[in-house]
Amino acid sequence: MAKVAFIGLGVMGFPMAGHLAAGGHDVTVYNRNPARAAAWLEQHKGSSAATPAAAAAGAEFVFTCIGNDNDLYQVILEEGGLLSAMAPGSVLIDHTTASAEAARTIHAAAKEKGVFFLDAPVSGGQAGAENGKLTVMVGGDAEAYARAEPVIALFSRAVTYMGASGSGQLTKMVNQICIAGLVQALSEGIAFAENAGLDAALVVDVISKGAAQSWQLENRGKTMIERKFDFGFAVDLMRKDLGICLAEAKRNGSDLPVTTLTDQFYGEVQQAGGNRYDTSSLITRLNKK
Repeated sequence: MAKVAFIGLGVMGFPMAGHLAAGGHDVTVYNRNPARAAAWLEQHKGSSAATPAAAAAGAEFVFTCIGNDNDLYQVILEEGGLLSAMAPGSVLIDHTTASAEAARTIHAAAKEKGVFFLDAPVSGGQAGAENGKLTVMVGGDAEAYARAEPVIALFSRAVTYMGASGSGQLTKMVNQICIAGLVQALSEGIAFAENAGLDAALVVDVISKGAAQSWQLENRGKTMIERKFDFGFAVDLMRKDLGICLAEAKRNGSDLPVTTLTDQFYGEVQQAGGNRYDTSSLITRLNKK
């Protein structure tokens, strides 16, 4: 069992850190809002620290799951950040969805300190985190991955090494591109079924047994029909992720017309007050006749 630090106890990090504690690791947590750390300690065995660096001191594995590139730079790279406290040979594992550029920048800074860095974004949402069934895509040094994989596996159903630093984040971008297109198509299909006078719930049940089957259809089709949008991953976060995808596409020359349009549609959902709706709320743009 290892000494582990977990930085960021949001809807994802809170249960992920809990799985590490349940797996027998010595877990120290940090959250910007101390009340969140206190709530975690009420449910799990471990300790909390007053700063990220204090949490990371002496840890073999340090996990982060926070907001965006700037948050990562602040928590990891700035004076008094995680790298200032981590010992040579320790492994920093970031589960934030961020840019590949940020991953490579942090990897280089960590290497100078003798610390390993893995960019390891996740897919599976809040339910996946709570049930320990996340899919994790990892970039970085193969040696560090081999050491960290059994620990990451405690909250995952699949952990896959994708290649050099930044590869995990690039893979997550592919994931988000695919999800965006799927949710928009599902929204259009359900709205079409409703306007055609069909039993939309029956339609979803039937097509889920054929070639249209997908995770989104199985898990969000019924709730979209019911216009319920309180299922984890928020529109604000999806727009952040799609912004990362579109910026990377400009750099590598990819043409993403569907993703570009769907990102604009999510912007309309935000303007209508749906910032905290889950991503299936795209259907709110499509009115029944």
